[in-house]
Amino acid sequence: MSDYVIKGYKPEKVFRFFEEISKIPRGSGNEEQISKYIEKFAHDRGHFCIRDGANNVFVRMAATAGRKNEAAVLLQGHMDMVCEKNAATEHDFLKDPLDLYVEEGYLRARGTTLGGDDGIAVAVMMAILDGECDSHPTIECLFTTDEEVGLLGAGSFDYSVVTAKRMINMDSEEEGCAVVGCAGGLRSDITLKYKSVPLRGEALKIAVTGLAGGHSGENINCGRINASKLLGRFILNLGTKMRVNLIGVCGGSKDNAIPREAFAEVSVANAEKAAKAVLREVERVRRELCKEDVGLVVTCSVDDEAEKMMDNISTRRVLGILGTAQNGVIEMSRDIEGLVGFSRNLGVVKTDKENQTVTFVFSSRSSIEAQLDSSVASLDALAAVCGGTTRHYSRYPGWDYAKKSPLRDKYVKVAREIYGKEPQIVVIHAGLECGIIRSHLPRLDIISIGPDILDIHSPDEKLDLASCERFWTLVTRLLA
Repeated sequence: MSDYVIKGYKPEKVFRFFEEISKIPRGSGNEEQISKYIEKFAHDRGHFCIRDGANNVFVRMAATAGRKNEAAVLLQGHMDMVCEKNAATEHDFLKDPLDLYVEEGYLRARGTTLGGDDGIAVAVMMAILDGECDSHPTIECLFTTDEEVGLLGAGSFDYSVVTAKRMINMDSEEEGCAVVGCAGGLRSDITLKYKSVPLRGEALKIAVTGLAGGHSGENINCGRINASKLLGRFILNLGTKMRVNLIGVCGGSKDNAIPREAFAEVSVANAEKAAKAVLREVERVRRELCKEDVGLVVTCSVDDEAEKMMDNISTRRVLGILGTAQNGVIEMSRDIEGLVGFSRNLGVVKTDKENQTVTFVFSSRSSIEAQLDSSVASLDALAAVCGGTTRHYSRYPGWDYAKKSPLRDKYVKVAREIYGKEPQIVVIHAGLECGIIRSHLPRLDIISIGPDILDIHSPDEKLDLASCERFWTLVTRLLA
């Protein structure tokens, strides 16, 4: 017990399981180990269990006494996590356990994402499968994979095994709030080939760090600056004052996370003069920052080892996409006040010097299929103008609001009792696996709930431990 970080908080078993799974690397695409761990966990307790080819795990647990004739309830969450870390943090997400610590009632991971999204769902389901819920109907648990890279696990699962008529998804991050609808989305890549020429002048490195970042669905309308777009702005501004050729550019690591950091190297005639011009522009930009982004840091340094740069045409094409690709909120919902209707996030920019390519990775979101189609068309057009190619993939459907939902009604009643106030019922702009699952099981009654998790998809992510206790009470009372 002394080896555990979380002490003095309940439910103890939920937190013990969370700490156990945090020792297992489980970034998207690397879920085999956590999948086998959960499969063994279920078999050891005598539950019916299936692990499929995508490493999704489905577990069925028998009802408690007197409740065998009730319809089953499906509990659902994803095993994978977004793997983000600060530039100065040494952590290998393929083999290193998370370094957990508790600070002022919050659980965090040093220098990396915590994986509360959606590790808390995994831990809650494990606690229930371990017998911590005294009264429940038949419980079916679906642990999915590759949610963070396009909801891929949920899209490949065979739902014929599911008997449940109600589903509690646990991939939301706000206590006292039930999500009852979400946007659909897709991923898009634009790839440009570039030509290298011998370096002229001096090489200047520009680093943009210290921004808040965040989830590209939930935080897209918070006014947080995209580090890659900001970096592009600095370079374009510099180009109005002197000749600039790109050497390389990179920013972000996940399409569904707003980039917090971005880095570029450029060729200029005078690096010192160029650095001063960049830093003057930084001070002008500071007036535009939201409160979460006041930690912006921009540094410039000279590189004496650079030998090549992109030619003029390649530089213009790369900066053309970096500077003009539409990013952020494109349109607000016409039906629900305050809800983002259509957005796009430039999540990743990466330069492959060996193959001489620059790739831009976008995430587009909307509950209207025609708007997703228009995003595809506009990115295709932009790529064609700049001499690039596009790839569109991982498209997933939205989840429409249901006018009637007995499960939602039960949630409202129980949440009132626990929180002493009226719970929120919302539709969100972020994507959830509920849309895919509902497309396979159209009669499934669904809500999505969770405890308070702040700053997901960033190294500032933190899980409110007291909120988790109330969340556990909510889930078990719903099952009871």
